Amino acid sequence: MPVTILVGVQWGDEGKGKIIDVLTKDVQMVVRYQGGTNAGHTVEIGSEKYILHLVPSGVLRPGTPCVIGNGVVVDPIALQKEMLELAGRGVDISVLEVSDKAHLIMPYHKLMDAASEKSRAAGQKIGTTGRGIGPAYTDKASRNGVRAGEMLDLNSFETCFRTQAASYNASPAAQIAGPLDVEAAWAELKESAEYLRKHIKDTVISVNEAIAAKKQVLFEGAQGTLLDVDHGTYPFVTSSSTTAGGACTGAGISPRHVNSIWGVMKAYTTRVGEGPFPTELKDAMGEMLRKVGGEFGATTGRPRRCGWFDAVASRYACMINGIDSLAITKLDVLDNIPELLLCTAYEIDGKRITSMPSDTNALCRVKPVYESMPGWTQPSSTARSFNELPKAAQNYLKRLAELVKSEIKIISVGPKREQTFEF
Repeated sequence: MPVTILVGVQWGDEGKGKIIDVLTKDVQMVVRYQGGTNAGHTVEIGSEKYILHLVPSGVLRPGTPCVIGNGVVVDPIALQKEMLELAGRGVDISVLEVSDKAHLIMPYHKLMDAASEKSRAAGQKIGTTGRGIGPAYTDKASRNGVRAGEMLDLNSFETCFRTQAASYNASPAAQIAGPLDVEAAWAELKESAEYLRKHIKDTVISVNEAIAAKKQVLFEGAQGTLLDVDHGTYPFVTSSSTTAGGACTGAGISPRHVNSIWGVMKAYTTRVGEGPFPTELKDAMGEMLRKVGGEFGATTGRPRRCGWFDAVASRYACMINGIDSLAITKLDVLDNIPELLLCTAYEIDGKRITSMPSDTNALCRVKPVYESMPGWTQPSSTARSFNELPKAAQNYLKRLAELVKSEIKIISVGPKREQTFEF
């Protein structure tokens, strides 16, 4: 399809980076439309492993134009570092464009993030990555932000930065997280601005011209639907629109251009940070999933909370996004489990429900209702087609598709490119 959106349908970390890399073999432009350096997309190609935070995963396909859209908050220092690392490994970063409308994460935003988290009472902490994402989006919404286009005029950019930095140093947040070293921060920012200037473009024009030319364009989301600022487990969410709808505002395209929406989900469920997680396993099984699945954040290194597949939450996410194609990742992590449980409903206050409560406090109180399925206790990682999977694994996938009411089209049984195949 000419215009495709790919989103996560759980709490993030679903393996979007790998699936994006698979899909980009037929794509002529990849656009990132929200989030910031809190994202971590991991792609393994042969013996090489890449962890991308801001640069779209399409950069690993030679010659594919990549765009960081206006809905992304960009840390210019982190972006420069990421680009230099990629270039040092032989990746062509000349194909990257950064929207002049994308808001910048400034050094004081990270301190504001730390101050906000420190000031929250126990039980109310969000569990942010500390990358300054929330404060940057807050400044954007309050019309006090700094956009990437301002880096094109260094004198104006410096004046703006110093004004904002002085305001932070005079704020109560500076008493909690400490003051900003303005001169050291400006030296880093100036270097990054000079490096990035040639990549800053009006990407709304670039993207719409590609669509008008009937090129294959893939829109890449970060985090997951259940972390969406509107539709996620608020307030334990990120600060942007992680759903398919966010692609239109985050890149500047009309919804009428969208042809296909892909969703990515694990064969089980994970979550990083605080917030409700009905199927979380706080036992040996949860620890086994974490260990076998390598469930540690690509951005922070924090251990992920692990649990059984939650069909109620995933079905809700598929509905919101209008998912018409699903990619299932990490099926192989379940290879040695003799009995698998699937959450098909919740119980709350003595009642059984099959939809996800919008009230986060209510979601914290639900009890998962499980359905049991036999495991396959044999390797799936060597399969290269659906028919090569163990019969019990085939049945498990069919049941997942039935429960979330979407069609599975891609299956991943390991981290490598070749361990991915179409259903």
